[in-house]
Amino acid sequence: MKLSLASLLTYGLAVEAHTIFQKLSVNGKDNGQLTGIRAPNNNNPVQDVNSGNMVCGQSGSKSGSVINVAAGDRLGTYWGHVIGGAQFANDADHPIARSHKGPVIAYLAKVDNAASASTSGLKWFKIWEDGFDTGSRKWGVDNMISNQGWTYFNLPSCIAPGQYLLRAEIIALHSANKQGQAQFYQSCAQINVSGSGTFTPSSTVSFPGAYKANDPGILVSIYGKTGQPDNDGKPYTIPGPKVISC
Repeated sequence: MKLSLASLLTYGLAVEAHTIFQKLSVNGKDNGQLTGIRAPNNNNPVQDVNSGNMVCGQSGSKSGSVINVAAGDRLGTYWGHVIGGAQFANDADHPIARSHKGPVIAYLAKVDNAASASTSGLKWFKIWEDGFDTGSRKWGVDNMISNQGWTYFNLPSCIAPGQYLLRAEIIALHSANKQGQAQFYQSCAQINVSGSGTFTPSSTVSFPGAYKANDPGILVSIYGKTGQPDNDGKPYTIPGPKVISC
């Protein structure tokens, strides 16, 4: 249910500038709200990098569907202020507040059954990231907002057939100059990959465990000399491992 801003204030409900990954598209086809998605029921971030919620977000909805994709397909992850998109008409914080600058990242973990697999003990590898462009001084989040909540990337063509969890993540850095104040938003899509790829990662990471609270891309001030969130035009170090190379 979506409420007006006045209703939210009347009932004392929080109006937060947060976001949730809630839909996956394949080659431009939108698979629908929460189809094949494990998503939290609220848009509150995870802020403890050692929390089990760092995997697919806080406990919430879990779909019984698995989305079929082929290696090399164009994937889209859709982010909305709340489940369903905007929280109310003319929601300025949909898909996320413009102040919440930071990277957008995607990981995969191989599983036997994407619909039922536990999120514990999985071995993750990074397949895509959109951090900070020193030329345009735009963040991955800026690009997502410009695309009306969508981020797009190609599933690497070398990914081996099988079932995977796709972990999509935004790290909001507007308050990250203090330890424990970076905000992590993540959900997982359940996918079944077809194709002839043979990629096996030589190294993987775990969640929690991949990030430390004092990593340079997590404990960081993104504000430059003019007070703008432009990282002073300097390169930004995206947390986690490098993106795989096919």
